[in-house]
Amino acid sequence: MTPDEEINEEELEDSEEDLEEEPEGKEPSEKEDLDAEKELERLKFHYRGYTLEELKKMNMDTFIQLLPARARRSLKRGLPPRQKKLLERLRRAYRAKKHGKDLLTRTHVRDMLVFPEMVGLTIGVYNGLDYNVVEIKPDMIGHFLGEFSPTRKRVEHGTPGIGATRSSKYVPLK
Repeated sequence: MTPDEEINEEELEDSEEDLEEEPEGKEPSEKEDLDAEKELERLKFHYRGYTLEELKKMNMDTFIQLLPARARRSLKRGLPPRQKKLLERLRRAYRAKKHGKDLLTRTHVRDMLVFPEMVGLTIGVYNGLDYNVVEIKPDMIGHFLGEFSPTRKRVEHGTPGIGATRSSKYVPLK
C-alpha cells in the first residue's frame, strides 16, 4: 500500500465515525444550511450573472452592454418614437400596478425589447388579427415582444368538401 491509499482509508474511517455519532433527530448543521442557501441562490433568476433586482437598479447604458449584439446595436441608435411612447405607457401602467390597478397595455410594437422594468406587466401584443395577452416574466428579458405573439396558426386540414378535386375526395375508411 502507498501512503496515499492509507490516508484515504483513514478519511473513510473518520467520516464513518462522524456519521455514527450524529443522532437521527438532530437539526441540520451550518454546512447544510450554507448548501441550502447556495442552492436557493442558484435557483433564483439570473441574466448574464445579475439578479432581477440588480438589473432593475442598473442604468440603461449598463444594461445595454449585457444584451446580444443585434439588440445592443439597435438600442445604441436610440429608441424610435413609437417605442418611446410605448415605454412611457408601460411606466404609467407600472405606477398604476403599484397602486393596485392592473392595466392591460395594448400595442402594435412587436420589435420592442423587454426591459427589466417591464417584468410583471401584462401587454396585449398584436399579431395581425387580435391582441395576444402576454405577461412579462424575468426569463423574457432581452427578447422582443413579437416573439411571444405568433402571427401564424398551425394548419389543421379538415375532410374534403364539395369543391374538392377528384384525387382529394378519397377518404380512407377507418
